[in-house]
Amino acid sequence: MKHNVLIYLFGLLALLVVINPTEAQTNQNILNPNNAQSRFTVSGYIKDAADGEGLIGVSVFVKEAGTGAVTNNYGFYAVTVPTGTYDLVISYVGYEKQTKSVTLTDRNVRLDVELKEEGKQLQEVVVSTKREDDNVKNIEMSVNRIDVKTLQRIPALLGEVDVIRSIQLLPGVSTVGEGATGFNVRGGSIDQNLVLLDEAPVYNSSHLFGFFSVFNPDAVKDVKLIKGGIPSNYGGRIASILDVRLKEGNAKKPELNGGIGLIFSRLSYERPLFKGKGSFIIAGRRSYADILAQPFLNSDLKGSRFYFYDLTAKANYRINDKNTVFLSGYLGRDVFGADFGFNWGNTTLSTRWNHVFSDKLFLNTTAYYSNYDYSLDSDLKRKDPQDYFRTDSRIVDYSIKPDFSLFLGKSTLTFGGQSILHDFQPGTATAASSGDIRTFGLSSKYALENALYIGNEQQVSPKLQLQYGIRYSLFNYIGPGEAYTLDTNAPADSSRPIIATRTYKRGENIQTYGNWEPRFSAKYELSNNSSLKLSYNRLAQYIHLISNTTASTPLDIWTPSTNNIKPQIADQIAGGYFKNFGRSVNGSGSEFEASVEVYYKWLQNQIDYIDGANLILNRYLESELLSGRGRAYGAEFFIKRTTGVVNGWVSYTLAKTERQVIGINNNNWFPTRFDKTHTLTSVLLIDPPQAKRWNFSATFTLASGTPATFPTNRYEVQGIVAQVVNGRNNYRIPMYHRLDLAATLQGRRRPNKRKEDNWVFSVYNVYARKNPFSVYFQANEDNPRITEAIRYSVFATLIPSVTYNFKF
Repeated sequence: MKHNVLIYLFGLLALLVVINPTEAQTNQNILNPNNAQSRFTVSGYIKDAADGEGLIGVSVFVKEAGTGAVTNNYGFYAVTVPTGTYDLVISYVGYEKQTKSVTLTDRNVRLDVELKEEGKQLQEVVVSTKREDDNVKNIEMSVNRIDVKTLQRIPALLGEVDVIRSIQLLPGVSTVGEGATGFNVRGGSIDQNLVLLDEAPVYNSSHLFGFFSVFNPDAVKDVKLIKGGIPSNYGGRIASILDVRLKEGNAKKPELNGGIGLIFSRLSYERPLFKGKGSFIIAGRRSYADILAQPFLNSDLKGSRFYFYDLTAKANYRINDKNTVFLSGYLGRDVFGADFGFNWGNTTLSTRWNHVFSDKLFLNTTAYYSNYDYSLDSDLKRKDPQDYFRTDSRIVDYSIKPDFSLFLGKSTLTFGGQSILHDFQPGTATAASSGDIRTFGLSSKYALENALYIGNEQQVSPKLQLQYGIRYSLFNYIGPGEAYTLDTNAPADSSRPIIATRTYKRGENIQTYGNWEPRFSAKYELSNNSSLKLSYNRLAQYIHLISNTTASTPLDIWTPSTNNIKPQIADQIAGGYFKNFGRSVNGSGSEFEASVEVYYKWLQNQIDYIDGANLILNRYLESELLSGRGRAYGAEFFIKRTTGVVNGWVSYTLAKTERQVIGINNNNWFPTRFDKTHTLTSVLLIDPPQAKRWNFSATFTLASGTPATFPTNRYEVQGIVAQVVNGRNNYRIPMYHRLDLAATLQGRRRPNKRKEDNWVFSVYNVYARKNPFSVYFQANEDNPRITEAIRYSVFATLIPSVTYNFKF
């Protein structure tokens, strides 16, 4: 039945592709005399005049028709209107507005446009580079786009610009604490975020245990975070989508960028290819804390390795006006340890083909490879090759994904599909004892994940806009491998016995899951500067991160849904009020943007663990996993000043995240380890007119402490002290707050010189707050009968830094 559903959907999509849009419109005109006038399409690419980069989210508005379009992720747009002469107003924040006149009489028109940056830098912060009043007029809600120029202004740890840390300043986004990998969105765990780098998934987005992200800001073009109202072309995770797009490279002239900081340095180079028909960029980073620390280490720690590096590259080639190909890749690794240590890293490779079938039909086909692996080694230096222990784990994905966009006047139809082959290698180990080497571990697991989707964005009336669609996902857990049948009558709080085992051959189906995933969003404009928005989405997630630590680590294990592990399901409904007010200094757009969003999320099949679960190299891991339900709800308040000498934003989130798992916490609801009731963040950017070369910035964060499980009773028997815990996450650690400051000094600009440079001075944790990452308990050294609580802080002091950035 499920295969028949896929065949039916595929046939429907194929039918939509072969329909000639013009013929479809002609047939509609015959049936409806009011639409008898011929309609034609204006389409093309909009790019940056300085470097040829395609611009995402540019507004193309047809004044006379009162309609328009927004460029897609590759800078392509299409607008269909009746025969006539029109003025197209093309606008993008930070760029000069252009008006192009076109006449449509008997054919479609191709119009490519290059936009120039405004000659005078706007005194404004841009959380998302977008059209004017876009937060009110766009149907998207629970979405933030972060401009790289804004990222470079935000104070950062050790002066290094970071994507992941920056999005944590937005409403609904949080983290367990400093030193925690990943981020949490609206009550979701870190594995419930789909992190994409040029459409390839990144399974660990952090360097140095979460202190930095894997995204090199010199190579990043666009960052988009989707927390709700997720379109049907996205799937596979149930909390959020972080879509990071890389630069295509300067297609106009060679360019060299770099920076030298206290912890690492970076360098990027980009230039045109094939006489401007293509371009490329290559960017690299390497930390050197290990080198700087060597003189201060004792003899036992000499030769310690703790560093990271990454390399990002992308190239593109325009074959002709209808075909463009892209190739992008990422390679990064962290190494940590002395005699004993571990390393982890990501590798991605994406190739894409853009094809314009007609002025109305656009295709992007992506094929990618993604690999995340780690290893743990007891003897990094192999001082004693006779005795050591090493374990390795990885997850590898291969995928192909065609995406179509069909522009139909006042609606845009998107449809396509995706097929992913997952290869899970949960752990192999090599042990040497007195020269006797043995290899053992867990067998690989395989799965096929397929999906088809269709969606439509429709302008119903001047005030009402809808976006709706559906996605069908089909997951097959396949052989070779073993499947276990568990005793479901065993006590819920203990390991369940294995009552049967079956071996499957290569390609043989072990378990199948299928899910319909409807998506819906609506926007109603109350006025030119205010609107109401509503969204609902259902999402399914078939792969899981196994971790029972307070903050996930690079050594956690990914596993597929099996006959014993069901896919995670999330249903989320959200509503919001968006309001702009005041006029900006330059007269376009509003001075302030404000919004209030509320959401409620229902979660099914949430993984938890019995007490004392063994997660490492455990063949029968599934017998120690529990499944429960969850709920997350809250309100997010956001206000931003977009213009003026002093600008920035303030966000406040009031939220609750809970789980209920039979066998835990007496079967009662309990807060998750990443639940934060209150989170307040603010960003302040100052451009004083008197100090033309200086600008300043500050961020402040205040958040409730995260839940923790503390002992509730203490017993002493014959001098032995025992602690008893009653309840899961029954206390909270103290609240978190931190102030960061930064100042940037621009270098002097010399006539006829291409060089640009600046110095960035920053202070992280200005008043040296000892924010607790966790609290643990131990016996007092002087009196073992006394149990004392110990607060552990990652950064307990202020951290100054300086970075020099340059561009040629």
